[in-house]
Amino acid sequence: MPHYQFFCRTCKKSFTAVMSLEEYEKARGKAKCPKCGKSTNVEQQVAAFYAVTSKKS
Repeated sequence: MPHYQFFCRTCKKSFTAVMSLEEYEKARGKAKCPKCGKSTNVEQQVAAFYAVTSKKS
């Protein structure tokens, strides 16, 4: 599942959310900060992409 990096403007903390693409589409603009527990004043940060595979390259 994809990892999404967010920054809470209220408590000034970064957090990572693991969501499927469907969950991400439903939660767009409604993500809650798990650090302060109430704020939806979050912005998505640019994060690096990496793939995990079961085979060695």
